[in-house]
Formats: sequence, structure tokens, C-alpha cells
Amino acid sequence: MTQFGCVCALNLNGQSYVINFRSSKSGKRFDFHASRSDFVGCSLRIPNKGATGTRARKVSSPLQVVCVDYPRPELDNTVNFLEAAYLSSSFRTGPRPNKPLEVVIAGAGLAGLCTAKYLADAGHKPILLEARDVLGGKVAAWKDEDGDWYETGLHIFFGAYPNMQSLFGELGINDRLQWKEHSMIFAMPNKPGEFSRFDFPEVLPAPINGIWAILKNNEMLTWPEKVKFAIGLLPAMLGGQPYVEAQDGLSVKEWMRKQGIPERVTTEVFIAMSKALNFINPDELSMQCILIALNRFLQEKHGSKMAFLDGNPPERLCMPIVDHIQSLGGQVRLNSRIQKIELNNDATVKRFVLNNGNVIEGDAYVFATPVDILKLLLPEEWKEIPYFKRLEKLVGVPVINVHIWFDRKLKNTYDHLLFSRSPLLSVYADMSVTCKEYYNPHQSMLELVFAPAEEWISRSDSEIIDATMKELAKLFPDEISADQSKAKILKYHVVKTPRSVYKTVPNCEPCRPLQRSPIEGFYLAGDYTKQKYLASMEGAVLSGKFCAQAIVQDYDLLVAREQRRLAEATIR
Repeated sequence: MTQFGCVCALNLNGQSYVINFRSSKSGKRFDFHASRSDFVGCSLRIPNKGATGTRARKVSSPLQVVCVDYPRPELDNTVNFLEAAYLSSSFRTGPRPNKPLEVVIAGAGLAGLCTAKYLADAGHKPILLEARDVLGGKVAAWKDEDGDWYETGLHIFFGAYPNMQSLFGELGINDRLQWKEHSMIFAMPNKPGEFSRFDFPEVLPAPINGIWAILKNNEMLTWPEKVKFAIGLLPAMLGGQPYVEAQDGLSVKEWMRKQGIPERVTTEVFIAMSKALNFINPDELSMQCILIALNRFLQEKHGSKMAFLDGNPPERLCMPIVDHIQSLGGQVRLNSRIQKIELNNDATVKRFVLNNGNVIEGDAYVFATPVDILKLLLPEEWKEIPYFKRLEKLVGVPVINVHIWFDRKLKNTYDHLLFSRSPLLSVYADMSVTCKEYYNPHQSMLELVFAPAEEWISRSDSEIIDATMKELAKLFPDEISADQSKAKILKYHVVKTPRSVYKTVPNCEPCRPLQRSPIEGFYLAGDYTKQKYLASMEGAVLSGKFCAQAIVQDYDLLVAREQRRLAEATIR
């Protein structure tokens, strides 16, 4: 695919420029205006012959970015994408129900939204209930008094997310993803202010592009360490999915030791990767999680390629789903918190009781909340059923998302996600560069994931900011100091999520439930339920599809159940 350029930084001898980029594929032209004081981050890259750069007259306007991102990669012909697209189409093309089911869904995160979306596609009438006044669940965001957004997490959309990518296409919002260059960029703790890169060549197929990226990086791993790591991975490559699933009983650290892989490989690479995947360290994380990620990233050419959403998730991603649901006759209600799951005499669901006293009845019921909320509201009659009892092992992991607005534009950054390799921080990004809605040519806004957060979740925001600034002083030694004698904080927001995605520790895989529960007419959705993408946005989307699929498959049973209920009511 033709690439028309990625601008991460600019230094053009102190003059002002207009640089014109023209896509040889679409013929579209994109202008980049800059003046001397508006340089940002790394280097100007024009990676294809179809992009043109033209020096122009001096201009006095501040930096204005019209297009600085890479085109959407060619994902639509991959096996995983075709499978995802086929599953989506099955809801639209299947037989229309004679009587649409009213399905009551608790939780308007991605899992609940997608359950409702695909049920509506299948001709049913979802009633989606959200406890808070904001959509998105774990991708929720809020606007402060200055009009700036702050989010629950730093959300990255990978090429290896076929159901998420299919969803964007179905909603007609592919242009809302800002694709970045195909790289993984790690900070170097032993060299403050420096970074090490894994660059995936566009011209090479998978897995050769990934192998090339690893072999070309000599700053983080030595050649003997690379060889030992490759040998250690051989069983996973040869054994396929059965081998991967069998490693659920081992932590990353235990598996590395068992395979004879040097401890430094874990220290240099997999601490950062573990924290990015599940907000915990490799001595806690199940190796199955790492192997699944490596499999996706190495087996799919664009699997590890990353995109940022071009703005806040509630408006840019969740609202298009809501609009779609409502256009097909579904309902979405905010400020509708479930107080109780009320049961019939046979222990099936009678209705959901809300905090305001209202009751909601339907033909089927879905809980698409985090697993910890489900456990709090689980009826006593269900708690000893093995399906629900196994949920005790699944616990949400605490995570903290930090946003800091500075009084200046930071230079030592990239238009990309960065792995901090800090003991307190996981990943971070300068959102004033990476995200169109948050773009600011004069001031940086860093969004950082503070993890592991178990020991910090109860601490004050000021303590968390102080600790964050000490870590940032190592990442930006020339620009940030802990005492703010350099870059100064204009404001900050700290978002604490005491129970986020489920903690992917060893031996929790057998505890993950199927979307269809043993209670007739009651279903679950959420990344903790059974699907192959574990605790991720892709996992949440796929769980919603599986949940909707189970309900569609159970249509005759659910209709018969409702007819029995009506007949019994008539007799009484």
C-alpha cells in the first residue's frame, strides 16, 4: 500500500515551510505548515516515492497538521479479518425473527454496545442500560471545564484486532483511526532520554518482518540472548494453539526460566510487554497471554501496527454504535444502574430492578459489566452453581491513567506509543501529537498508564503526580525535572480504576465462562468471557458478538419460554 508520509518532528534550519504531501494512490494533497518555534519530536519521513516535499515561501502561521499519519494497512484480506467480517454479516443476512426479542443488557462498555449492535443487526430490540452518565465502560472519557478530555486508559488499536477493525468498517468510521509507523519504541533506562526501536519493514511478509525487527535491534538484546530466546520459542511455534493454551499454568517468569531463556530478556523486553498487556509484572502474568500476543504480532504482517483514535472514545467510537442501535429500533439509557437481579421461582431472571425503583423486563438478559460488578449482584441462588462459582478466581486489576498538561512542547517524544520501561509507568504518549482532537502545537499533554497500581490506587492524586514526575525526569532529562524547575505542570487529571480488565494470572483460563450461562435466558459478555483475545478491546468486541450469536441461536427456545410465561400468567 502506498504511504504518503509520517511527520514526527521538524528542523529545517530555523525557517518556516509549507510541505506538500501527495498520495500517489489517491491523488490527494496534504499540507504541513510550520514555523521555527513549532518543532515536535523526531524526524521528517517520506517513506514512498509518491510523496513529495516542497520548500515554499516563509509563512508566519503556527504549526498546523492536516495529515501526518500512515494509510490504513491492508487488513481486509487476512484470514482473521475475513472470519470477523463473516460473523458480522451473519447477523445482517440471517432469517428475520417473526417476533423480535427484547433483550435487556447491563453495561454500555464495548462488550455491551457490541452485543446490542449485533442483536439489532439480527432484527431484535436491545435495551442497553448504563449505570453512569457516560458511554464506554473501560474506554470512557470526560471533558473538563477547559474543554479538554481525559480518559480511562491509553487505548491502542492494533492491526491484529480483526473484529474491532471490522466494526469500524461496518460503522463507516475507518477514517477515525490514525495509523502510525510500524514500530515498537522502548525507552532506555540506562541511557536517560534515549530510545530503542523495533522497526517492521513494510516490504517483508510476516513473520519475516518481525524477525527482521528483532534481529536489527542490538541495543536491548545481545545476539546470544536472541538465539536462546528463539530456541525457547520453538515449542510455541511448532506446537501451535494447543501448546499456547497449555502454558496458562505458568507465569512469564516461570516459563522463561523453564525454557532456559536469560533473565535479561524478561528484564529488557517482557516487563514492559506484561505491563502493557495486563498492567502487571511478568512474575504474575500467565505466559499464555504473552504467547497469544506474540502469535498475533508475528503471524500477521500488520498485527503489531498501531493506530490511535482521532478523538475521545465516547463520541468518536461509542456514539456511532449507539446511533446504529437506535436507527434499528434499539434503546440506550444512561444513568440506569442495576440494583438487583430479581428471579422467578425457577431461578431464571424475572427482571432487573434499578436504583431508582424502576424495573426492566425482557425476553432475555445480558450482563456486560466487569466481572467484579457481576459478582456483587449475583443472586444467592446462583452462587454455588459451578459456572458462577468459578468466577471467584477472576478479579479485575487496578490501573491508574494519568494526564499531564505542560506549559511547553516537549521535544523528546514520538508520534507513537512509547514503552517507558519504568518501574512505575507502563506506556505513554504525547497526545498533543498523536491524536487529532487533542493536537496542540505549543503545549504537550502526556497520557501515561501507571502500573502496576495495586500499591498506589489508594494514594492521593498529588502523590501519584509527584511519583510520575520523578519517572518523567528520567525520560525527559533535558526538559522535565521532578521539582518543575524546567517544564511546568499547567494541570493534571488522575483517573483511578480499582477493578479494570481481569487479572490474567496462571490457571484462570478454565474459570472464564462461555457467553451462554446455565440459567435459561441469561447471558454474559465482557473480555473476561471465553474468546481468544483475552483482556483487550478486541476481546470485549468479540465477546459481544459471541453473546449476540448465542441469543440468536437460542431464539426458538426464548420465544417458547416467553409463551410459557404468558400462559402461566393467564392461568393465574
